[in-house]
Amino acid sequence: MYTRSGQKFTARHRQVLHRNDVSEIYVQSSEKPQYEKYIEDNLGKILLDEDLPIEVRSKVFYEASTEVMQDVFDSKLPTSMRAAHFDRITEVVKNSIKFLASDSSLSAVAPFISHDYKTYTHCMHVFVYSVAMFHTYDMPDNEVFECGLGALLHDVGKARIPRRILNKRGSLTQGEREIIKEHSVHGISMCSHLPMSQNTINCILFHHEKLDGTGYPAGLKGDNIPMPVRVLSLSDIYDALVTDRPYAEAMQPYEALTLIRHEMRESVDMNVFKRFVSILSGADMV
Repeated sequence: MYTRSGQKFTARHRQVLHRNDVSEIYVQSSEKPQYEKYIEDNLGKILLDEDLPIEVRSKVFYEASTEVMQDVFDSKLPTSMRAAHFDRITEVVKNSIKFLASDSSLSAVAPFISHDYKTYTHCMHVFVYSVAMFHTYDMPDNEVFECGLGALLHDVGKARIPRRILNKRGSLTQGEREIIKEHSVHGISMCSHLPMSQNTINCILFHHEKLDGTGYPAGLKGDNIPMPVRVLSLSDIYDALVTDRPYAEAMQPYEALTLIRHEMRESVDMNVFKRFVSILSGADMV
């Protein structure tokens, strides 16, 4: 055994491990919940600790945040989101938005982004892309937080959509498409009792609106769609295209971006698109 139970891990312990070329340590499976709670409770401090390699911090960020989102979706959400779940998601956003402000953090997170579609990992990916984009605009910190929260929660309403429809292989019927279109309204309904700003509400409710007015649920058009929602919408489309879904194989990033540029010009903000491509290129993700 490396050390006695109850000892505090210090810098000296870390140095001894490195001197002995130990890069990973294990905890007993029975203690996994305590470990995960420690990481979640100290996520902000860990992510801003520049003594830790950015690759290590990126892995901690992705795994801890995904664990929170998986807990939320696996808890079989009732008609409304529990305040405890909302508080955990809020803390993830607070603790990670500064970390995602640079290209170096985005490129370090990239290897952990899965191409196997699950709603909770999709929400994480859209959050990562969106927050990286928000930081390139002249947005106050509180708006980055509010819109980041909306990005992480944007698909929470899918918890009310039957799994047989969400996971269906092959084409959806028109009726099934209409049911899926209800998820953005379900999301707002589930969160209506929670302290959310209008920015957060807009991101959840309007992320499927399109510039040409053909989106849902309100058919908003042009400048009536807030800029942060346009960013989130593009992030949502891109992640869906580069991820394996039940009805379509993942595209390569270049293929997905080409499709958006040529086939979605009327529905997606092309100025946002150019900025998005620049962000991905800067992080070596294209």
